[in-house]
Amino acid sequence: MQKILVQIVQHLRPGGLENMAIDLCRFAGPDYKVHLISLEGQESGWRILKEVPAQIHLLKKAPGSSLRTVFRLARLLREIGADIVHTHHVGPLIYGGLAARLAGVSRVIHTEHDAWHLQSTRRRHVQNAAISLVRPVLVADAPHVAANAMTFLPGRDYQTVLNGIDCERFVPGNKIAARTELGLPTTVTLIGCSARLEPVKGVDNLVNALAHLPDDIHLAVAGQGSQRDALIDLAQELDVLERIHLIGHVDDMPRFYQSLDLFCLPSRNEGLPLSPLEAQSCGIPAVVMDVGAAGQTLCPETGHLVPADDLAELTRALRRALDRNLKCSPRSHVEAKWDVRKMAAAYRQLHTA
Repeated sequence: MQKILVQIVQHLRPGGLENMAIDLCRFAGPDYKVHLISLEGQESGWRILKEVPAQIHLLKKAPGSSLRTVFRLARLLREIGADIVHTHHVGPLIYGGLAARLAGVSRVIHTEHDAWHLQSTRRRHVQNAAISLVRPVLVADAPHVAANAMTFLPGRDYQTVLNGIDCERFVPGNKIAARTELGLPTTVTLIGCSARLEPVKGVDNLVNALAHLPDDIHLAVAGQGSQRDALIDLAQELDVLERIHLIGHVDDMPRFYQSLDLFCLPSRNEGLPLSPLEAQSCGIPAVVMDVGAAGQTLCPETGHLVPADDLAELTRALRRALDRNLKCSPRSHVEAKWDVRKMAAAYRQLHTA
């Protein structure tokens, strides 16, 4: 008899946490029937949601606290007969965890995807209270995240289950064909970044660095967000606007990575980001800022780690990475440690422990 596994996220929009939850739905295995609940909603036009082998529920919760949502969610969990509830991040832990206990669900797993939000005293108190009430199995998606979480929440024991990506989906491909398909220039050197256009992702760092690189080096950014106009203004000010390609949301992310010569994630805060793993699985070397667990994603032979918010060192690292003749592909690093099938198998063990 199949078990009913319910994953709960805050919203469904392109991002590492959401992609990881979707992958857990895809690789849950034949012993599970999977439901995916979004507390708020989903981003329209996100094509991958049509391919998720799960029943999707959108609660459309308004911003702010809502006790009613706990009871709505508990009723839904009872209706679908949930055996296991798996929450991602603090909001789903509070709403989903409390609802699971009200609905009589015996197994609740909570994954921490980053710990920098716990620097806030208020958030620490709220999360600690939620953990005390829900009593979930606590998981972190990287050793760095687990260590930080246990520092901020002493007495809480986090297991580590490494995030993973689908190495059979993110594969090397034809660079020229990929650029042609995406409308990107075919005769330039192309640095790429996949990130929400928000201050925390530091895309402005990359625009600033581009101004110090040769004119035949361009930047392509896949993602949407509130900082798009500000980034365009910055590019105009630095006279690099013609070298920047803000291509918005991309459904076929393997195609995006295949179009690149180099990937860069210039974030100011991270948990364990998936985008460097996706790029490297496509054979593209990566440069990342040393924040959160980002450095743990790098291939030691081809990757470059940059001190946080160090623009001068970021520029130097980009130059070094572009000038380097690779003797091996970063793909082998990802295949050995970060494949999604290993992640899914580890979670299946937690479901039945």
